[in-house]
Amino acid sequence: MRHVQLTVLSVHQAIKGYGGRVSIFPDDQALTEQVREAAQAETDKVLAALDGPRPASVTVKAVHGFPVEELISAATDADLIVLGSRGAGGFNRLMLGSVAGQVAQHTPCPVTIIPPEDRS
Repeated sequence: MRHVQLTVLSVHQAIKGYGGRVSIFPDDQALTEQVREAAQAETDKVLAALDGPRPASVTVKAVHGFPVEELISAATDADLIVLGSRGAGGFNRLMLGSVAGQVAQHTPCPVTIIPPEDRS
């Protein structure tokens, strides 16, 4: 609606190594590129189906890291973060933490969380 730039960010989940840092494995770069390609294909599909207003531009990126950290980092230059929720609630959320919930609490910009279709 606002004809602004849109960045689609996908995060290839890193594994924590010693000291909580990102562990790097030989196939991480290839896997991150596969994540980017999948996000690009889905983005192209959604854009092709739009009848109404479109973003001014769309950039698809993929990074290797910890999702919460990468999304919060991306939020520093964002006007709005839109996240999907996989719907892992209840006890699972308490044990593992919710990426969407953590991002919503720590970003410097507004966050919109879209629930799964079966819960909307």
